[in-house]
Amino acid sequence: MADETNKSGAQQQQGAEADMTLTNRQGHPITDNQNVRTVGSRGPTTLENYHFLEKITHFDRERIPERVVHARGAGAHGYFEAYGKAGEEPVSKYTRAKLFQEAGKRTPVFVRFSTVVHGGHSPETLRDPRGFAVKFYTEDGNWDLVGNNLKIFFIRDPLKFPDMVHAFKPDPVTNVNNMERMFDFLSLSPEATHMATFLFSPWGIPANYRQMQGAGVNTYKWVNMEGVGVLVKYHFEPLKLPIRNLTQADADKIVSKNYSHATQDLYEAIEKGEYPEWELRVQILSDDEHPELDFDPLDPTKLWPEDVAPMLPVGKMVLDRNPVNYFAEVEQAAFGTGVLVDGLDFSDDKLLQGRTFSYSDTQRHRVGTNYLQLPINAPKTHVATNQRDGQMAYNVDAAPGQSPHVNYEPSSLGGLKEAPKTGKDHEPAYNAKLVRQKIDRPNDFKQAGDTYRAFEDWERDELIANLVANLSICKADIRERMIGYFTQADPDYGRRVREGLEAGGQQQGNPATGTAASDAGVEAAKKLGGETDGY
Repeated sequence: MADETNKSGAQQQQGAEADMTLTNRQGHPITDNQNVRTVGSRGPTTLENYHFLEKITHFDRERIPERVVHARGAGAHGYFEAYGKAGEEPVSKYTRAKLFQEAGKRTPVFVRFSTVVHGGHSPETLRDPRGFAVKFYTEDGNWDLVGNNLKIFFIRDPLKFPDMVHAFKPDPVTNVNNMERMFDFLSLSPEATHMATFLFSPWGIPANYRQMQGAGVNTYKWVNMEGVGVLVKYHFEPLKLPIRNLTQADADKIVSKNYSHATQDLYEAIEKGEYPEWELRVQILSDDEHPELDFDPLDPTKLWPEDVAPMLPVGKMVLDRNPVNYFAEVEQAAFGTGVLVDGLDFSDDKLLQGRTFSYSDTQRHRVGTNYLQLPINAPKTHVATNQRDGQMAYNVDAAPGQSPHVNYEPSSLGGLKEAPKTGKDHEPAYNAKLVRQKIDRPNDFKQAGDTYRAFEDWERDELIANLVANLSICKADIRERMIGYFTQADPDYGRRVREGLEAGGQQQGNPATGTAASDAGVEAAKKLGGETDGY
């Protein structure tokens, strides 16, 4: 009888464990939720990534109609002026993209700045990466450079993106942002240590949009007339104003007076003629694995050292005109990492390839099938397609003289024709197995340590104080994993976080529902103000 009881208990335990097994919506158990399937550990992703496609397409449709991420934003119009060079060399050595070739050539742009995690009416002082998305209306059609103010990211595999955002968004039960959920995810994603180091430092709260950097984050390619490709990273650096970041105390003072301070600052500066400017600089590496580096150049959690890949100026961007209607221009602006022009190309950066599917998919869901017919999104050049109909179609993308009866190609009855090539195709070669693996040389902690040591004293002090304040509400095992990561990055880094928690930052008692600061706010609200007898 005892054996039967033990057997029953074991079966119940197995059943309970099976109930916690991650599955997809078809009920299939998921054995690898960390890596998409690629040609080799660093090669391109393949279309039969069913779990990823199901996961990311559902994720793209989780919010209607607000953006899932980057909901809170501000924007402005302006222009990009090319230098005609990359550093001191003709830019044509690296790319045939027309907008870069001629010194003084101007290309119209629209830029949308944003916060990432929080909703459309959230304060602009919250600790969060800032979006920095640029739409170039080039003569060859639109180019979207979709990036952030910080030059790296939390993850390197797109399969983890929905989970990351879920962890950073409010608790699905309480609807309160809970730092324990965020650190639970980060403590099980060691590649996020570098980004977390930036985020919890003053770099996590830019003072405003005009005084922050922008970066493409992912690795792209440039392609020249001969079809030769190079790896490239993009960086926007403020020209007129110094970069300025806020401490948490600074941000708390500002939000008590204005929760739209960055939007207001951008609008008023442009109205007064104080046009913000950024210089676009690129880093270039040859298109190979670079075994001499201790990381893979396709890894978006890493910075490229400037002594290996110097910053090469290629042009400047000026914002000189405010939107006339916020909704029509800023809210309906739709960007996508797949929107490239001739001379620009994708690298095999997995996160970039996942974003390239996700971004345009979410725009079709959020704005509509014909979102590219909206003036803010439409290119300022010839458009002629065989695409027809769909929700909110209000014109036909037809060429002058095109037969309205022909909406297909090839045709001999007056239909559209293929464009001639302007240069040789870029044809990278692959020879590897189709696998689910993270890239080699993950090296998750070295650059986090380099960044920590490069901070000024006040930045390190602020970083430690913010981490201690937010880790204080977390379970012991989450704290220990994070301290372990910080220690591997730099022993002093880990030691200071541990000592801060031991000195009294660690909270005891009820499970966390928010942050230490938000808990204090709840308690303060119970005591502040005046009591009344109603009316």
